[in-house]
Amino acid sequence: SEKYKCVKEVLSCVSMLSIGASVFYRPKEKEVHADTARMNFARGGGGDHITLLRCYTDWADSDFSPQWCNENFVQIRSIKKARDIREQLVTLCDRVEIDQNLSSPDDDDITIKSITAGFFYNVAKLGKSGEYQTVKQHRTVYIHPSSVLSKDDDLPGWLVYFELAFTSKEFMRQVAPIKPEWLIEIAPHFYQESDVEDSRSKKMPKTIGR
Repeated sequence: SEKYKCVKEVLSCVSMLSIGASVFYRPKEKEVHADTARMNFARGGGGDHITLLRCYTDWADSDFSPQWCNENFVQIRSIKKARDIREQLVTLCDRVEIDQNLSSPDDDDITIKSITAGFFYNVAKLGKSGEYQTVKQHRTVYIHPSSVLSKDDDLPGWLVYFELAFTSKEFMRQVAPIKPEWLIEIAPHFYQESDVEDSRSKKMPKTIGR
């Protein structure tokens, strides 16, 4: 994140990823309102990572308002935990003299690229069968139903994911679209040209990859 000048964004994003629980909630009597509030954070693309980043940034801009959480169907306890984690990470950055305020607020790609540099092993691509496979292990994986991309009309050709969840299928939790050429740049020790040369950079129609 220091290299790509997006330390501020990555700190917020990683903190939200680290809380281990959904920050959004859906009360039965207000499911439509809750879904609308969540999708407002997802507008503009970027997948789950940028959705979480926008959520945290907007909450911080509200001066960490509990009322804002209620209005946006955000779990106050969870997002406060994310703030605590972020403060710990800021302390670590100060120790190693990384400027926590380095920021690229208008470039979501830079933030996702930086996240991918830390999770380069967790990459899957959409195959001709309409299913995602992890690039190196060729395991069939699916977008988790809780992802903002699960209801997308077009599936990204390449994804980075935070973790895998094993239920009826092997699901990718917290996913974001990436560009395959990033992999050669950020992890040349792990990826070769042959891994990405047959890249499906174009989005594919909605299929069974979710």
